[in-house]
Amino acid sequence: MKPTIYDVAKEAGVSIATVSKVINNNGRIGESTIKRVLAVMDSLDYQPSGVAAALAGKKTFTIGVLVPDISNSFFSEMAKLLENNAREAGYALIICSTYYQIDREQMYLDLLIKKEVDGIIIATDPLNIEAFNKVKVRQIPVVLFTIDEMSFSTHVVTTDDFRGGYLAGRYLMENGHRKITVILEEGRKNSITRLKGFKEAIGEQNVTLSENQLYTSKSSILEAREIARSLLASEEIPTAVFCFTDLIAMVLIKEARILGISVPEELSVVGYDNTLLAELCDPELTTVAQPIKELAKHTIDQIVHSISYPEGEWKRIVLMPELKEGKSVKIIKEVKID
Repeated sequence: MKPTIYDVAKEAGVSIATVSKVINNNGRIGESTIKRVLAVMDSLDYQPSGVAAALAGKKTFTIGVLVPDISNSFFSEMAKLLENNAREAGYALIICSTYYQIDREQMYLDLLIKKEVDGIIIATDPLNIEAFNKVKVRQIPVVLFTIDEMSFSTHVVTTDDFRGGYLAGRYLMENGHRKITVILEEGRKNSITRLKGFKEAIGEQNVTLSENQLYTSKSSILEAREIARSLLASEEIPTAVFCFTDLIAMVLIKEARILGISVPEELSVVGYDNTLLAELCDPELTTVAQPIKELAKHTIDQIVHSISYPEGEWKRIVLMPELKEGKSVKIIKEVKID
């Protein structure tokens, strides 16, 4: 049975009120009494209840993080960086992966509310806005991470996805590619913004995309594999494919190799995120690099600030992506673009 505050009080020979004062570091208590209570807590392995602390109006020093799929290399790498930054700020993270399922989304939001987390970082596009409104009603500080949900007004930390899509499109245009296909990431609204930027860039060179040049896949190996096989089995294979995550791009390259299609000689591929997968890919992947270290730092800084100053004005932080050139794109013809 877990030790209770009553056990600590009995063992230390003090009142429950004295133990509570030691835990909360308030009231006038002698140094010897404090040391005795702390020693008993240590010997009994007593852990004060975070929920009880929250009910007393105190912080639990926990932050919830809602991501769409932790197996996506971008979110797994971000989770590590968020955790490191949170630890430096004195907070622990509770990371929840919804896997794009509305029931999981609601279940985890309810869980985080019950855990009395001090704040929530949301990196998944809301499937049920009513579930998110529960968080709003309880005035729990929220930061939207890599998403910009207009129906949920709060702090935002993200990357300029239009710019990211534009950079990928311009790069393919500069290298002479005109037969292009796109694989969007299903379930992510920022895919639409990236697509708009991409279309803007290629449209400047009078290149357009038809519906049959647009594919959609979740950023999972199984689904990306099916989409890659479908694309590579089409009657006319493009010279280049812009994939909206590095994971989708890497799966496409692997499936092309299985079919004897050489990358980049016969098929050029551009990814998005600049995760560790981009560097490990063979050939090294050309990708749109998100500034993940800066994203993580700004996100934790913002949520911690919001916890301390909940009445502060909402901030929208938008960072700029860059194109990182690897070896997965062939130069068909160098085209100078002003």
